[in-house]
Amino acid sequence: MKLKTPKGLNTRPTVDSVKESIFNILNPYIPGSKVLDLFAGTGALAIEALSRGAELAYFVEENRNCCNIIRENLAHTKFLDKGVVYCRKVSNFLREFNPENIKFDIIFMDPPYSRNFIQETLQLLMENDIINDKGIVVCEHHRNEMPSDSIGNLRKIRVKNYGDTRVSFFVNG
Repeated sequence: MKLKTPKGLNTRPTVDSVKESIFNILNPYIPGSKVLDLFAGTGALAIEALSRGAELAYFVEENRNCCNIIRENLAHTKFLDKGVVYCRKVSNFLREFNPENIKFDIIFMDPPYSRNFIQETLQLLMENDIINDKGIVVCEHHRNEMPSDSIGNLRKIRVKNYGDTRVSFFVNG
């Protein structure tokens, strides 16, 4: 299903071929999962997870226009009842979230390239204990950005390259 995207160059949606590859890897882990989409943009990654059987998805995006687009995309795909949108900075969300002690099975992270958000965000994920044991973090980044091989219990287990884009997979535990 075609999703709405914002006009302009401030948002860089995941290329379809990269998204397809990510989901080919994640497919066995998606049914019934709780998903967190950080730097969500249009929400395409978590909406794709919902379409493949994820139970619930949280979207975190700082840009208000993008937050509205995520809500529109959730309504368009009929997943409005399975999605929760937080319109705030990812770092603030991670420091303040979790009144219900929710832990996520899959976390997507696609921060703006070359802005040094990766390491800080991975650190905040570990400090705030919101990843289930054996939970997966999928981090899309520029090929020149190299997140650490491990942060706390989070270990890099796989890296895939797609031109200038690199996708690093981490597992908790």
